[in-house]
Amino acid sequence: MKQPTELVFGGVRALHGRLRLPGDKSISHRALLFAALATGRSSISNLATGEDVQATRAALTALGVGIRTGADAVTVSGTGLAGWREPEAVLDCGNSGTTMRVLSGALAGRPFLSILTGDASLQARPMRRISEPLRAMGAHVDGRADAAYAPLVIRGAELHAVHHELPVASAQVKSALVLAGLQAEGTTEIVSPAPSRDHSERMLAALGVPLEVDGLRVRVRAGAPEPFQLEVPGDPSSAAFFVVAALVTPGSDITIESLSLNPTRLGFVDVLHRMGADIEVEPTGERCGEPVGELRVRSSSLTATTMEGDEIPNVQDEIPALAVAAAFADGVTEVRDAAELALKESNRIGALHQELSEMGLAVETRADGLAIRGGVPRAALLKSHGDHRMAMALAVLANAIDGESTVRGWQAVSSSYPEFADDFARLTGAQ
Repeated sequence: MKQPTELVFGGVRALHGRLRLPGDKSISHRALLFAALATGRSSISNLATGEDVQATRAALTALGVGIRTGADAVTVSGTGLAGWREPEAVLDCGNSGTTMRVLSGALAGRPFLSILTGDASLQARPMRRISEPLRAMGAHVDGRADAAYAPLVIRGAELHAVHHELPVASAQVKSALVLAGLQAEGTTEIVSPAPSRDHSERMLAALGVPLEVDGLRVRVRAGAPEPFQLEVPGDPSSAAFFVVAALVTPGSDITIESLSLNPTRLGFVDVLHRMGADIEVEPTGERCGEPVGELRVRSSSLTATTMEGDEIPNVQDEIPALAVAAAFADGVTEVRDAAELALKESNRIGALHQELSEMGLAVETRADGLAIRGGVPRAALLKSHGDHRMAMALAVLANAIDGESTVRGWQAVSSSYPEFADDFARLTGAQ
């Protein structure tokens, strides 16, 4: 879906109605990867449509995995890791850190050469956090600055189990080491310093992999998932933008259905509840170990809060949306212990400071976060900084204020949610 380079928002429009979101991006990546690890045919419906997940699909196709799009689902014909073949060309991961990091874990045990690269943003993101533990397991990993940055060159080898303590809580790194551990001799143990997303653990355990979770420890032995059928639940990180939009736009009342209610993904709801948000959470079932349900959201008066410590890993991707809530909240909202924000698709600390200041808000920054004083934002010419989450956050903010605002660099939404503008227009009655 081709995106315009900029989008114009022309004043306050309340949100009403029900919305079913595209499939969760994190689960979609893993569903494709796990189906490719299995032996047999898997069927995946409501797969995320953004460019990040397409990068994972293209990489798996280049590795010899059969993937076909049908009328209602994507079918993956898995032949197990033994069926993967050496790619004929460099694997382009685009802007997707998940593709590069998690796929590297699978490739670490394959007896051939793989080269993974990405766009300028991905090439600037830290990769030593996967290259060092994969080397310790026996894989040959090289890259720029001694494999600190992509492009990465991986020659797989016979792997042995390790005990590895993550310096930073990261679902991507944890998942990469789990996939390497599925090919290693012995029991691989990964210890996180704080909770992080657990989609890999939930899905793989549900698919018969010898994996156990003990608090912040994950242990995995050699094995492979079974083929499966999955309707991917809606993406909570995408939902966060609609939730905040409904909260800060007077007169709004929406329901988001068929959504992943994974506890590691609903940290933003906990933050918003502290701020006084009217959000109802209703579980409705489970899919491949993932709880699913609905959120009902009504416009609310918000008060400032502080996000810090162990809470940060589970709200990291939603901080651009939460910053919009802070812009309308009474008082000063602070984000601390979030230095990783500077290492995302953009430096989100700097980007949020620049764009919120452009709208007349008082914002202070520090190396590990920022402080936002709520106020009355004004219409402005805004920039996405090439970051999909910044683009959507600015759209939400622009819709809730008087006057005409323009968001430039709108095409950034293609990486995760190309349908965002259409879905937003339906809820606001602009379409």
